[in-house]
Amino acid sequence: MAEALFRDLVKDRTDYEVASAGIAAAPGMPASKHTTAILKEKGLHRDDFTSRMLNEEMLKAATHVFAMSGHHLAALEAEFPEHADKVYLVSEFAAEDDLRGKDVSDPFGAGRATYEETLADLERMLPSLVAYIDQTHKDA
Repeated sequence: MAEALFRDLVKDRTDYEVASAGIAAAPGMPASKHTTAILKEKGLHRDDFTSRMLNEEMLKAATHVFAMSGHHLAALEAEFPEHADKVYLVSEFAAEDDLRGKDVSDPFGAGRATYEETLADLERMLPSLVAYIDQTHKDA
């Protein structure tokens, strides 16, 4: 869901490449039915999406990595300490105080309402990531 929303935010930009991966993902799985339905309603669903595990090559290629929760952030920093300087919490730069530092809940297995809450949080958090990247990243 976060990948699709972020892709939409930067869809007209050639200076962004967006990808997602999990630290404990089951590779090759499609998005959940609620994610698929919500994203289709927004015109954002990709039929070719499948989950994948994060690996060293992905991290080497990334300029910024955003974790959904403090637990994910800590796991990334522990497993890939050489990339810790480019790993952030997705809510770290949120403009709204009630969101800054908040974990994005993983709605997997929950009802649609929980997915909609996650969507609403992401829609409020992700624009600040674009602003942060734009302010801090310089192309080599």
